[in-house]
Amino acid sequence: MLAGMPAQALAQDSEAPEAQEPAAAQEEQATPAPAPAPVQQEQGEIIRSIAVAGAQRLEPETIVSYIQLRPGDRYTAAAADEALLSLSRTELFADFQIAFNEDTGAVVITVEENPIINRIILEGNRRIDNDEILPEINLSPRQIFTRSRVRADVARIIELYKRQGRFAATVEPQMVMLDQNRVDVIFEISEGPKSKVRQINIIGNEVFSDGDLRDEMVTREDSLFAIFSSNTSYDPDRLAFDQQKLRQFYLTEGYADFRVVSAVAELTPDKRDFIITYVVEEGDRYKFGDVEVVSQLRDFSSEQLSSGLGMETGDWYNAELVDNTIEGLQETAGAFGYAFADVRPRINRNAEDRTMDVTFTVADAPRVYVEAIEINGNTLTQDKVIRREFRIAEGDAFSSLQVARSSARINSLGYFQENFEVEQVEGSSPDRIILQANVQEEPTGELSLSAGFSSLESFIFNGSIRQNNFRGRGQTIGLGINYSRYSRSANVSFTEPKVFDRDIALGFDIYRQDYNNGYFDRDNATYEQATTGISLRMGVPLTEYMSLLGSYTLNYQEVTVAEQQFFADFDGDGVAQCEPLLAGRYLCDALGDRLQSILGLTLNYSTLDSRIRPTRGENVQLQFQFAGVGGDTRYFRTRVNASKFWPLGAGFIGSLRLEGGYINGLGDDVLLTDRFFLGEGQIRGFDIRGVGPRVVRQFYERDEDGNQVLIPLDDRRNQDDALGGEAYYLARAEIEIPLGSGARELGLRPSIFLDVGSVFGVDTPQLTQSPLPDGLFIPQRDGDGNLLYTQATLGDNGQVISQEITTSPVAPDGRLNDPVGRQLPPFVEEFLGDTPSPRVTAGIGVNWNSPFGPFRIDVAYDVLSERGDETKTFSFNVGTQF
Repeated sequence: MLAGMPAQALAQDSEAPEAQEPAAAQEEQATPAPAPAPVQQEQGEIIRSIAVAGAQRLEPETIVSYIQLRPGDRYTAAAADEALLSLSRTELFADFQIAFNEDTGAVVITVEENPIINRIILEGNRRIDNDEILPEINLSPRQIFTRSRVRADVARIIELYKRQGRFAATVEPQMVMLDQNRVDVIFEISEGPKSKVRQINIIGNEVFSDGDLRDEMVTREDSLFAIFSSNTSYDPDRLAFDQQKLRQFYLTEGYADFRVVSAVAELTPDKRDFIITYVVEEGDRYKFGDVEVVSQLRDFSSEQLSSGLGMETGDWYNAELVDNTIEGLQETAGAFGYAFADVRPRINRNAEDRTMDVTFTVADAPRVYVEAIEINGNTLTQDKVIRREFRIAEGDAFSSLQVARSSARINSLGYFQENFEVEQVEGSSPDRIILQANVQEEPTGELSLSAGFSSLESFIFNGSIRQNNFRGRGQTIGLGINYSRYSRSANVSFTEPKVFDRDIALGFDIYRQDYNNGYFDRDNATYEQATTGISLRMGVPLTEYMSLLGSYTLNYQEVTVAEQQFFADFDGDGVAQCEPLLAGRYLCDALGDRLQSILGLTLNYSTLDSRIRPTRGENVQLQFQFAGVGGDTRYFRTRVNASKFWPLGAGFIGSLRLEGGYINGLGDDVLLTDRFFLGEGQIRGFDIRGVGPRVVRQFYERDEDGNQVLIPLDDRRNQDDALGGEAYYLARAEIEIPLGSGARELGLRPSIFLDVGSVFGVDTPQLTQSPLPDGLFIPQRDGDGNLLYTQATLGDNGQVISQEITTSPVAPDGRLNDPVGRQLPPFVEEFLGDTPSPRVTAGIGVNWNSPFGPFRIDVAYDVLSERGDETKTFSFNVGTQF
């Protein structure tokens, strides 16, 4: 009885008797005690069992483990809600519910499991490949499908497109239900256009115009003129960089207090374009105050260094000039062995008089010596090939000038990455330095193919294979083949730049060249020239920038014409000889076989920063050739070539090339085959051998009325013999135009150019005009000098039965026989082009490192030309590397 009583009653029994209440009151207080019925309800809320329905892949025990309900626990609405929340957190189920049977105390969990992903499919993506998108998303085949993961992957894909500037891109996920509770997930992508920068607004600028400031930025407004620029798209990183560019610009102009207050990029409602707005404060403009150098190096006087600065008190302040001065002082110290010279500028701003006092402190440092030279990254090229280009050796005193020169020489090899630089690393002690050549080898083999079309030659094909780093020894070996309607050639060459690791270069060329001036058919060629030869070369350096190259060339030359076409016996002595009237002026003198023995000497001076693609420096080459040490020809020929490259700023590179030559016959006239020719390959805008002296034979034709009229001068039916000249000059000016980063990545390098040149200096040939209307007849003779005739035998009906060649002008029946010979149609000869007057062409060209190799296109317009010159507007060539 006591165990079943309420706790409150137990407490009342313990009180004193006088405190007890009447029995009726005690009974009334006992009324709130639990009644039998509530006790039965409380027992019905106890969970007796838990079952799972609808599970396919998951075990029921696994699903029960996700919730906190257990048999014996009291089932309440709060507990059920917590269990449902736990199931939701698993993201394993598309639908789920919990039911409780009060009568049996059974909890039933009914679930519908999320499907398994069968495939991930991307549709509509053209700008970004599947291989770039799939690694960025979390969903993958054989994973459980969840909507939250799909939403996250949609956000990731959109972010990928935003990085490319496509802020209007949308992604719509779709599901395709399959059997066995599987699903294909499809991301339908609408890439949209690239979001461009529609407008750049600048607020707060008063000194400089909006256009001036926009020119300093990398980001460009979208326009027709910016079609090749990749900087018209919006890029947050570029926006931050442009703010730095603006600050640098103002600092170079003396505005030391300039700041960008805000930079806001707003996306237009259609998500196609951005409008960028800068708010700036220009501030006051400052001048240089006191400028001095304090040198703590014992080899440098503060006064001497101060006198050589490029800034003076009163000049407008220029932060870029301060930076350049720091670099200049470091280079000066480096040239005297102080590799780690520390130059610190101290700038004192005087707000009252708006001046900036600048003090450059050159801290004391030990003289540095080269501890080691390390070569890294070369897998093919031998160490010695790189090491021999260093102008400084281990143990030498450090010199920044020698290190820079070493970098330039290694760069000029063309074996490694562009803009290679020797890195400087601290050595084992403060006065030691390690020079590292960390190279990245590039393809050094060249497979070059070029093709073109010419009004003179029709189709042209050139092919060559060349290895500039043969076996990693720095040797050069090459094979070239050229073919066109008028020329064919082949050559093999080899060069060893360092014989026995000494500063002596040896090389040779073996070649065969066949040339004919048959414009469209070899059968119509006026002459053919075949040259077989060998050339030996040896070069030695004279100074760091000057070298001397000697050569010896032995040529066997054959010049021929078709005798049946171009030989005649006008003298009647029975010996047919080359007739200039038929073969062309000057050609008959060049006929025959001859041996040419030629000594050559070339003096070369070069300070170019790269032999492959120079951006600064000069190159001068003076060449002398003497033919006459044995052989059959004698002449002296000299040529000069000079070029200069320099950066013009903002990525523009200017170049100027000058060239000229003169040949003087020693005792004899200079043969046609030894003269200078000028045209395509030297001066753009003209055909091959299209400039200079020439004899043009214009033929007549009959018009509609039967009258004989001259064929136009530029008609290819005329005969055009280029004679070459004994002197020539050529100048080429070119500016390489920088493009945006996207175009640079494609390897596009456009340029504008101006070419000026001429070839001249031959004696005026004797010209001939055939009589009208029958033209000119050239008779044929036999071996005894007798004129030949065709005698016909006639039948009874007057038809020709047979013909025979005879020396009699009269047939037995008294008829006159027809003379045998060549009938030239009526023509007029003109000698044109022998003048030093300049030919001028201007145009544009584009170099493109295309996927199939280097590609060059030139479009040139002749500004000045002479009558008879052969012009050509368009040319191209293509090649590849391996």
